[in-house]
Amino acid sequence: MKKTLVVIPARMASTRLPGKPLQPVCGKPLIQWVYEGVNQATLIEDIIVATDHERIVKAVRAFGGKAVMTGAHHQTGTDRICEVAREYGEDYDIIVNVQGDEPLIRGESVDQVIWQVAAGKAPVATPVTPLEEEDAANPNTVKVVRDTEGYALYFSRSPIPFVRGEKTALYKHVGLYVFDKEFLLEFSSWEQTPLEKSEMLEQLRILEKGYRIKTVEWEERLHGVDTPEDVKVVEGILKGARQ
Repeated sequence: MKKTLVVIPARMASTRLPGKPLQPVCGKPLIQWVYEGVNQATLIEDIIVATDHERIVKAVRAFGGKAVMTGAHHQTGTDRICEVAREYGEDYDIIVNVQGDEPLIRGESVDQVIWQVAAGKAPVATPVTPLEEEDAANPNTVKVVRDTEGYALYFSRSPIPFVRGEKTALYKHVGLYVFDKEFLLEFSSWEQTPLEKSEMLEQLRILEKGYRIKTVEWEERLHGVDTPEDVKVVEGILKGARQ
């Protein structure tokens, strides 16, 4: 059985919401909601928060989680993930990169994505959810088109596909990745590719190199936290779920 390590990159710096991982959400730090949600997954062995700030390390350890300090020089979250994979991932076959700003994430859904890589469907798997009309033109919402077997054809910040004939299902990408560990380390060593640099989307490097990314459709609609307004929306969702 393949062993899986989840890594949650968490940085203090955030343009729109400084100190985002420690932002209180219904009385708990944002990072705690993410950690506890992922911890409900049954196909994982451990979770590590990878951060650049001691305050985040202390906060994570205070609620019983694991956290490590990583280099401040990393340009991307993937670079931070790779440092943890090299330092702490020797006994693991699969590395899961979970963004630290998705407090509504569920372990059951994470398991669905992990299974794709564990079963050898692709070296990388990632979730998608239905795209809402108001997000179609938003460049911060990454859109994805898939083939008939659920493999990604392309990711874009532009609205895709252009619907001229029959309407088709539209999807947005959720920023969670499940990697075969050896593939992750290889991928991180590649030079950036033209489409990646144009769209500023790392996953395009994988497609441009000719590898496949398996997508999994999630039924739930997550709401990431990037602004104070997002905090209010998420708190409303969480309070509603408790009633």
